[in-house]
Amino acid sequence: MKNPYIPYPVRISKTLVETEDKQLKSFWLDFINPDDAKGFEYTPGQFAELSVCGFGEVPIGIASSPTEGDTLLFTVNKVGHVTRKLHNMAEGDIMGVRGPLGNSYPLKEMEGKNVVIVAGGFAVTTLRATVTWILHPDNRDKYGKIDFIYGARTPGLLLYEDQWSEWQKRDDIDCHVTIDRAVDGWNGLVGFVPTICEQVAPKPDNAVALICGPPVMIRFTQPVFDKLGWQPEQIVMSLENRMKCGIGICGRCNVGPEYVCKDGPVFTKAQLDKLPAEY
Repeated sequence: MKNPYIPYPVRISKTLVETEDKQLKSFWLDFINPDDAKGFEYTPGQFAELSVCGFGEVPIGIASSPTEGDTLLFTVNKVGHVTRKLHNMAEGDIMGVRGPLGNSYPLKEMEGKNVVIVAGGFAVTTLRATVTWILHPDNRDKYGKIDFIYGARTPGLLLYEDQWSEWQKRDDIDCHVTIDRAVDGWNGLVGFVPTICEQVAPKPDNAVALICGPPVMIRFTQPVFDKLGWQPEQIVMSLENRMKCGIGICGRCNVGPEYVCKDGPVFTKAQLDKLPAEY
């Protein structure tokens, strides 16, 4: 087994500034050694540590799906020392990827069920990977009805427009993309994510919901699902809680007895209800 402390060397093949405030930038990474790609076996929901020599590393959710090939996609929020350095890197530059780390969304257990995916802001990253996985021809018939609910404050803060605009053209997924308040030129939905969830009113029968977003979104979305009759074990969330080492050694990300980086970052609501309210 590969040493979990040693990153794979990768080359940046493409970059894209995703949002109008230039705080979010996507990186497409190719393994320098083709054999490394075979060793990086991941499932949507997992994360990896992105490292820059001399600067450090940062945990970031994997936004690509294994169904898209060996190139990895990460979208990085510019919030600190390492992420600022990453934003200054260009196509052709070399960096490191350590992982894959953590658990994943329960894609096998979700087979045969309807799937509701709820995302807010830049937390859509691993959910983009999940939708891409489900919609792949090899996987689509394994799942039932798909609802994708995604919102951001303004159109310029929505990620992956090229993907979800294509999903909107399909007849095997219902996309509900919204912004908080109406602006000129926007012809889509208007309203906060919890409001749109209430309007869509997904039924809990034979279904699972994947929810990822800022705490305030989750705080107001959860009561909507409670009102609609969803049970805690049907709701799956992805956490980010002070993750550092990524392998459960440093102890920074524990919530009660659980380590977000190793036991998570994916937990059901039923699991979270048993933990201290620290997340």
